[in-house]
Amino acid sequence: MDPSRLRACGLSRTKSTHLIYLAEHFLYGSLDSTGWSDHDDEQLIAELTRVKGVGRWTAEMFLIFFMLRPDNLPVDDVGLRRAMGLHYDGDRPLSKPKIRQIAATWQPWRTVATWYLWRSLGPIRPTTDSGF
Repeated sequence: MDPSRLRACGLSRTKSTHLIYLAEHFLYGSLDSTGWSDHDDEQLIAELTRVKGVGRWTAEMFLIFFMLRPDNLPVDDVGLRRAMGLHYDGDRPLSKPKIRQIAATWQPWRTVATWYLWRSLGPIRPTTDSGF
């Protein structure tokens, strides 16, 4: 696909290029999702981050929202860090090691805890066509 078509959808030039690059990895077989359910989280993160433009945060979001992994803690996520500071340190930022220490008690459900922490930052707002 021509990157300009993706840019017309609102993606930046860099994101358009990286998305095409990711698609090429699937097209040419250097990424194969058939065994991903057998990979542990770190193995899958390592495989995904080999692709230019896919960082750890992106791979962790993939694990949470596509692979539905129950025990992922995306410590680089701004929303998680904000919520952790708000609820565990008087609205002051927490270090990544401190976040990991607190979250250790949530295993094996750290994804679930992350989801609730994200939701704690604001209400779910219904859309106008939701019937509310």
